[in-house]
Amino acid sequence: MKKYLDYLWPIIGLVAVVWSVDLLWDKLKTEALTNAAVAARLEQAGLWEAITIVASGIGQKIALIPPAAFFHAGLATLVAYAALAWYDRIALIHLGREKGISWPYIAACSFVTYALSHNIGASVFSGGMVRYRAYTAKGLSAAEIAVLVALCSFTFAFGTIMLMGLVLVGEPEILRPLNRLSEWFSIGDRQARMIGFAMLAFCVLYTLGAWLRFKPLRIGKFELVYPRLPVVARQYFAAPLELMGAAGIIYFALPEQGNPGFFIVLGAFLLSFSAGLLSQVPGGVGVMEAVFLAVMPGMPAPAVFAALLIWRLFYLIIPLVLSLPVVLAFERSQLRRTLAHDTQLKAQEEAAKKAAALKLDPKG
Repeated sequence: MKKYLDYLWPIIGLVAVVWSVDLLWDKLKTEALTNAAVAARLEQAGLWEAITIVASGIGQKIALIPPAAFFHAGLATLVAYAALAWYDRIALIHLGREKGISWPYIAACSFVTYALSHNIGASVFSGGMVRYRAYTAKGLSAAEIAVLVALCSFTFAFGTIMLMGLVLVGEPEILRPLNRLSEWFSIGDRQARMIGFAMLAFCVLYTLGAWLRFKPLRIGKFELVYPRLPVVARQYFAAPLELMGAAGIIYFALPEQGNPGFFIVLGAFLLSFSAGLLSQVPGGVGVMEAVFLAVMPGMPAPAVFAALLIWRLFYLIIPLVLSLPVVLAFERSQLRRTLAHDTQLKAQEEAAKKAAALKLDPKG
C-alpha cells in the first residue's frame, strides 16, 4: 500500500497545482468583475482577451496606490509570513521534534501551506495535507502532525483573541457601525469592552495553565501535552506579529486622508478575516469589503477596494503563484527518490536471486 501511495502523492500534488491555477484565475476575475463595464466585456471575450481585460482592470485599481505604499506593504507581508513559519517552529518545539528540521525547510513548508489554505479554504484540511506530505518526509508520525496542525491553528486563534480583546477594550465603538450588517453586533460599548476583558482573561488563564504545568491528557495510547511556558511565550510574540503584519498591508495601502489609524484597521481586519474564515469564503471576498466600509465610513469606497486588492495580491495571490513551483519541485524530488529506491530494491532482488542460484549449482 505504501508503494502505491508513494506514486499517488505526486499525482495529488499535480492536481492541487492545476486546481490552484484555476482558482487563481477565478480570483483575478472576481477582482475585475467589481466594475460593471469590465464584467460586461468579459462575458463576450475569449481567453486571451479576457486575460487582457482582467489585467487592465486590476492595473487601474493598483494605480491608485503610491509606490511607497507598495514597499511598506511588501515588508508587512514578509513579517506576516515569517511569523507563520514561526507557528510551525513553535509546534515542533512543543513536540520536541525541531532538531534536524532546518528553518528554510520549515519556512518553505509553512509558506506553501498557508498560500494554499488561505486561497482554497478549509485550512485545516488543505494545510494539513501539505504539512503531512512535508513532515512525514522528516520522520514525523501522523499523530504528531495532527498535533502540529492543531497547535498552529490555536496559535492563530490565540493571537486573534488577544488582539481583538485589546481592540475592544481600547476602541469598543468599533462594533457600532456593524449593526447594519448583523444583529449580533447590536451591543453597547460597555458590553463590547467587557467582551474584550473576557478575551484577555482567557489568554491569562491559558498562560496560567502552562505555568501550573497541567498534566497531559491521555486518550488510549495518545497523549496530549499542555503547552509549557517557553512555547506559550513564543505564541505571545508570533501570533500578534503575523496578524499585525497582515493588517499592516491594508493600513499602508490606504490613503492618509481619512485613515482611522492602525488600531481601527487592525480591528476591522480581525473581524472581517475571522468572518471570512468561519464562512469558508476563500480570501474573504465580499466579507472584508462590507466590514471595512462599515467600520471606516470616512474612507472612499474605491480606496478601500484598492487597499483590499493590494492585500489579496500580497497576502494571497502572489504567495499562491510562488508556491506552485515549490510544490512541483518537491513532488518531483520525492518521485525521483521513490523511483531510485524501487530500482535499488530490484537490483538487490536480482543479486539475491543470482547468489541463490550459485549456491544451488555446485559447478557454478
